[in-house]
Amino acid sequence: MANSNSALNVFRDDLAHCVQQLPKIWQDAFNTPSAQAALTRLRVFLAEQLEAGAEIYPATPFRALHTLNPDTVKVIILGQDPYHGANQAQGLAFSVPDICPCPPSLRNIFKELALEYPDSYTPQTHELSRWAEQGVLLLNTVLTVQSGLPASHAKKGWESITDAIIANVANSPQPKVFMLWGAHAQSKQVLIPTGPGRPPSLILTSNHPSPLSAQRPPKPFIGCGHFMQANDWLARHGVSGIDWLGDDQ
Repeated sequence: MANSNSALNVFRDDLAHCVQQLPKIWQDAFNTPSAQAALTRLRVFLAEQLEAGAEIYPATPFRALHTLNPDTVKVIILGQDPYHGANQAQGLAFSVPDICPCPPSLRNIFKELALEYPDSYTPQTHELSRWAEQGVLLLNTVLTVQSGLPASHAKKGWESITDAIIANVANSPQPKVFMLWGAHAQSKQVLIPTGPGRPPSLILTSNHPSPLSAQRPPKPFIGCGHFMQANDWLARHGVSGIDWLGDDQ
């Protein structure tokens, strides 16, 4: 992996410009007082960090939104904050370029896929844009991080922004599956409307795929069956599933 002096994924933009580059349907999701206030705080915070010489990842914080609209999302997978090593974070939760070693949580995601699809599983690319292109929203709940400092941009305002994104998707009319792995992701369940008259949603929960929790009670990630369950449920609701294994190996 390249060192931080040659990192290719450094954020150098103005946050307001990043928002302006989004499709209008996503910009509209931020038209609440709390989201607007959070964007203002974040814009100042990031500008001050850059002025002080901090190296921030990823280069495109809103990348997860660029290939999807709220009403084209089929599956939502929530991460926490971006990888904090050079060249890792891409703006897609759990995804890294293939020049990087496979992170431990992603290794366990692939291990689970191999369990669910033993006859067709092949080694997977670490870069998950193939999922995003099929309707999987790979969203971290914090969208930037300082190099070498995990969770350094938590509680700076991103949570208000990503809560607005989750709520917007949750209220869109199409059937969709939420994969909530770990307590942090499961805390967002309050944003998902359920019951009669609400958009059809399947909520799947388990421990986080981190090696610290993936095989532990109460709901081990390894063996959860979420990928097949998601596709089966989508099919029952008339929606094409996700080719989790891809055809780009």
